[in-house]
Amino acid sequence: MEWLNYHHLLYFWMVVREGTVARAADRLGLTQQTVSGQIRVLEESFGEKLFVRAGRRLQPSEIGKVVYQYADEIFSLGQELRDTLKGRPTGRSLRLQVGVADVLPKLVAYRLLEPVLAMPQPVQLVVREARPEELLSRLAVHELDIVLTDAPLPPALKMRAFQHLIGESEVQIFGATKLATKYRRGFPQSLQGAPFLLPAEHTALRLSLNAWFHRHGIQPRIVGEFEDTALVKTFGEAGVGLFAAPAAVAEPIRRQYRTPLVGTLTGAVERFYALTLERRITHPAVAVITRSARQALLARPRE
Repeated sequence: MEWLNYHHLLYFWMVVREGTVARAADRLGLTQQTVSGQIRVLEESFGEKLFVRAGRRLQPSEIGKVVYQYADEIFSLGQELRDTLKGRPTGRSLRLQVGVADVLPKLVAYRLLEPVLAMPQPVQLVVREARPEELLSRLAVHELDIVLTDAPLPPALKMRAFQHLIGESEVQIFGATKLATKYRRGFPQSLQGAPFLLPAEHTALRLSLNAWFHRHGIQPRIVGEFEDTALVKTFGEAGVGLFAAPAAVAEPIRRQYRTPLVGTLTGAVERFYALTLERRITHPAVAVITRSARQALLARPRE
């Protein structure tokens, strides 16, 4: 069995935290040569370079970032053990690093993450929003514990990851009061030629809307296309056009943006996925998200 030298790991961890070998050596009470030498031994044991140089500072390599996350957990647990044995409250938070796809409605993201904040153990949320491809890259190197998105894994993806369908919601149409009153009459045929604010072409919701319009022979008048879901609602509040959103968040949409419900697109759904590196979820906060999501997303407000 190969054993990990935790002294070497400590030196590496301290250099990452301090940014330079000199500052880390000063904190550890060692010479710079000793710290550098022991880190080289650690790199040899892993068979990987743990640092890259950025100007005068050292930054962890991609592998170094993974090692640092484990080291940070190891030494945090060590401090917690000491505190526990001394009868001190640890106050330790569970860290959850979440990637939220930029196409995911912000209200949906909040609803999915909200149960985590009610866990008995305090949770420190670290939320990154970006395009799904970037989030998957971060997931691959363990910078994220979970990615929340509205689309399954791409078929051509060259990484070992797992998708978990955590829920789905019917799609509803909203608009400012004047527009909602006008197009509610004769819905859904009234949507022919109606002004619409649509999500960007590449999004799952846009594909679902396009399919629904095609099935019903309806051609809306596209006023604008948006990548930012919050911006769509802001334009909708201003009365520029109608917009679509999941029924699961209808109530906060009506309340926050003052945009009444026009109607439900029967047969159109938006699905939501949790992407992880684990087939069987072990992170307690991730388990809470996947366990609570279906109930949160299937909640249908009164029309």
